[in-house]
Amino acid sequence: MELMVAYRDDPAGYNMAKFITRNLEEENGIFHGKNFDLVIIPTPTISADWLEEKFQYDGFIFLSKHAAESGTLALTCHSTGNFDIANFGGNPRQVAIPHPNIQKTYMKNLSSNHELFPDFQITIEATHHGPTALGKPVIFIEIGTTPKQWNDTDLCNLVSGVVLSTIENEIPNYPFAMCFGGTHYSEKFSNELINGKFALGTVIPKHSLDFLNESLFSDILEKNIGVEAALLDWNGLGKNKQKILDFLSTTKLEVIKL
Repeated sequence: MELMVAYRDDPAGYNMAKFITRNLEEENGIFHGKNFDLVIIPTPTISADWLEEKFQYDGFIFLSKHAAESGTLALTCHSTGNFDIANFGGNPRQVAIPHPNIQKTYMKNLSSNHELFPDFQITIEATHHGPTALGKPVIFIEIGTTPKQWNDTDLCNLVSGVVLSTIENEIPNYPFAMCFGGTHYSEKFSNELINGKFALGTVIPKHSLDFLNESLFSDILEKNIGVEAALLDWNGLGKNKQKILDFLSTTKLEVIKL
């Protein structure tokens, strides 16, 4: 059973939650759906490391707005974690347990309905922000990119419909891989997620590889339970290419160059 979580003052997350709960029964602030419950919390989702003090579930799906300085319209989905300091929730140098099967299923469903969102880029983001300390898998589903989109109830309802069709049906089990290199919005990793064999675990972009040391690599490996492979954006590793290869040589992961 998954718990969907939306922040009351996040317009995109709240609009998605309103649509999802429109026909659901509510009990003590918890809405009960098929294969999921949903709560609306009074504090930001990125700081929701406290959730397990109150709620015990198999995983957490956060419904959220997405913001970007570029203004590019995007529907995104990503795991959480901080590779250095924690400017936006969670703990420094800690990653959350990813939710690869739900992420891949949702993104494939979103892509197959791209005609509903013709102006939007459908993309993963690299792992970033909190929460990081929850003991169960975490995924963020986001609508971007400006207040116009966050407050567009028709858009939020359409995205919520894809969320519901994902979670209310059986989620396949996919082999999954950690990802290294590339940009924050990786076309290579997004393409693998939507069209390829692997689901994705933690995604460490090129600009965060400087922060990767043995202890952080061990934390990432520990949180990616059942990971089978490492996907490398071979031309997007920069000066850290050999360091990544050295870390991976201590594991039994299949190393795949993209």
